[in-house]
Amino acid sequence: MSPAKSSKPSVPDSIKTGLAAKANDLIEKFLKPKHVLPPKPDEPFNYIADIGAKWNRNYFYFIATYACPGPNALAPSFESKFARMEYLGDGKFALYFMRHTVEWIGIFDALSVDQSLKAIQDDAWFTP
Repeated sequence: MSPAKSSKPSVPDSIKTGLAAKANDLIEKFLKPKHVLPPKPDEPFNYIADIGAKWNRNYFYFIATYACPGPNALAPSFESKFARMEYLGDGKFALYFMRHTVEWIGIFDALSVDQSLKAIQDDAWFTP
């Protein structure tokens, strides 16, 4: 006997490309202007240097790239996921935010692409 496979629906390519295009538009027009700011001179603390998004299986992630300018930094930058959209089928998504405990917390279910992106834009839970 083998373990039962999960019954998660696969994401159609049309939804993948459509979501990626709309997400990039949101990132360029709203998230980057609001959150990617020029560093202060001699900034010793990490700051957001870029925001992007990518697919991984049935999940679409929004990711902030932080620059580490200090002399004791272990790496010049690191990535931190701050929002996750899980494809549920029929063009609907569940929406999660990353808690400070590095745990995904689901707060919306069965949202359309546009509703999900609007929530990421307007809801404070999805701040990078």
